[in-house]
Amino acid sequence: MTTAAYDAIADWYEVYASDTSADYMDRVRRQLAGLLGTGPGRCLDLCCGTGAHAAELRRLGWEPVGVDLSAGQLRHARGRLPVARGDAARLPVADASVPAVTCVLGHTDLPDYPAVIAEAARVLAPGGRFVHVGVHPCFCGAFADRSDPGRIVIDGGYAERERSFRSWNASGVRARVGAWHLPLADLVNAVTDAGLAVTRVDESGSTAIPDILALQATKPA
Repeated sequence: MTTAAYDAIADWYEVYASDTSADYMDRVRRQLAGLLGTGPGRCLDLCCGTGAHAAELRRLGWEPVGVDLSAGQLRHARGRLPVARGDAARLPVADASVPAVTCVLGHTDLPDYPAVIAEAARVLAPGGRFVHVGVHPCFCGAFADRSDPGRIVIDGGYAERERSFRSWNASGVRARVGAWHLPLADLVNAVTDAGLAVTRVDESGSTAIPDILALQATKPA
């Protein structure tokens, strides 16, 4: 199986996710809770990483099961939820078998996120819910200089969909593992193309300029 980019920084990311960026992760989890709602049932956590959101999923009444490509990340996740090492674009999960699927802060790590959304739609049971929480595709990325929190500067790179290691923050995640960019229209269209209905979209940020975009989509019953 392919070596994942996060394998080399798994221990660093464990500290980053649980300590360095704790306030940001709290905001992410609030978005997740607001859109996912309460269980019961199994919730498939795509690109679960270190399992940083497993406790929140359990608090909501779900039974989380994680999938990630990074063996290094899964070393940390195994103590937090049941996991499987696998490709989110080719899930080892039966059709229409789970009531909820989440992907939290994962889409910029995936070269073909539309394929991942299609897989999420495939495994969702009718009436099931998909929740995406990610960096805002309009205001976060290689094309966005966020060095001044009150004034985000966007350049022509917004149209680029290739992986990039360019970042205003030389010590952050993206400078270490890179990111694939998916423009806003491509993200929303991928959800509807997969046969899901977008039922809510939220933006949030620590300033007036949002840095998180989250959406809820449901599979027709």
